[in-house]
Amino acid sequence: MNSRLKYLVVTVSTLMVALLLFGAVNSGHSASADDQYRHLGVYTEVLSKIKSDYVEEPDLKSVTLGALNGLLESVDPYASYLNADQYKQYLKQKDAKKGDIGLVLAKRFGYVGVVDAIPGSPADKAGLNTGDVIESINKVSTRDMPLAYADLLLKGDPNTTVEIGVLRFGRSEPQNMNLIRTTVHPPAVSAKVMPDQVGYIRPYAVDAERVHDVRAKLADLEKQGAKRFVLDLRDSSTGAPEEGVRLANLFVDKGLLSYTLGQKYPRHDFEAQPASAVTKLPLVVITNRGTANGAEIAAAALQDSKRAEVVGERTYGDAAIRKPVTMDDGSAVILSVAKFYSPSGKAIQDTGVTPSVQVAEAQPVVEDDDDSGVAAPEKAEPQRPTDDILLKKAIDVLTGKQTAAAQPGQASEPGGTTLTPLHVPQPNN
Repeated sequence: MNSRLKYLVVTVSTLMVALLLFGAVNSGHSASADDQYRHLGVYTEVLSKIKSDYVEEPDLKSVTLGALNGLLESVDPYASYLNADQYKQYLKQKDAKKGDIGLVLAKRFGYVGVVDAIPGSPADKAGLNTGDVIESINKVSTRDMPLAYADLLLKGDPNTTVEIGVLRFGRSEPQNMNLIRTTVHPPAVSAKVMPDQVGYIRPYAVDAERVHDVRAKLADLEKQGAKRFVLDLRDSSTGAPEEGVRLANLFVDKGLLSYTLGQKYPRHDFEAQPASAVTKLPLVVITNRGTANGAEIAAAALQDSKRAEVVGERTYGDAAIRKPVTMDDGSAVILSVAKFYSPSGKAIQDTGVTPSVQVAEAQPVVEDDDDSGVAAPEKAEPQRPTDDILLKKAIDVLTGKQTAAAQPGQASEPGGTTLTPLHVPQPNN
């Protein structure tokens, strides 16, 4: 297989999707079928010229998977194309209770990227973080690998080992890690009363069980004397997106919280239910790059409804309804059929949630023990920052305390809010 040819076909696929989208935008989102087929005709002609004029006879069948995944990634970084055999394996194993290393994934630069590592999971303990790229799984490159298939490869029986190659910013070569699969469960909801009568709540996932726990802990913290709340949604990326609406409803008793909409998916509004609201006390929400799915739906709802300030980093951008669409040959495309929108009309998957007070979070540092780049889980425990600047900023905003003057390298908003510039690339630009 000629890698240059494969790259060319994938690139052509991406450019053709861009042309189709550009045409749709320029025609007011009403591009005619004739225009779309004309663009696809150009695509077909390019492939024909490659086949007839390229320096060697290409095997177009072998690059079909890469071309399809390149096309899908340019439209939806969470989409997957699975051939018939892969889709059968996906259906057989997707609900099986197996071991995992605890990664939430998306496509990035043609490879598999890390949205988040579930707190307490083997991936988290090994220092994997938002923005890392999984270059290989068990020595198989993830370049053009379907996202759903990569997720299947990472799963297996508990106590078995999976080898991954990780690309990180600032490293020229992948770092190899051998991680032991285990049964992954997000930690329980953390809650406590802090100084200044601040009630602190951190759900590490937004699912039905933890939303129920947040409800109970809100009432308990008020009994303990809490007069204001910090809702910490950092690194909360798992659970059902609809549960993000339920989480926001605990703090909002009326109004639109979110809505879903797709090309063939009628708009569905999620309105706050007065009976579900628990507290009207002042609230600040903390987010970071690992905040995704239901957690960012909640953050968007609370911010747009003016119920809370959001402090921290822009969220990842992953909030949609996905389903497999089957093909005649038994293959399938798993893609977003509807997106969740903020009350102000922003597609969360496209834009994420930008905090009203932006502060960069100090990142864990993983030090290699030798020059081989191989990190065993027990040796890769990241050095966690001891100074939680995002929590401190959230409490300052919540209590109305004056912030310190901007330090060199920091920017200050009008009104004195100190902002730390974000030096890390955003996942969905």
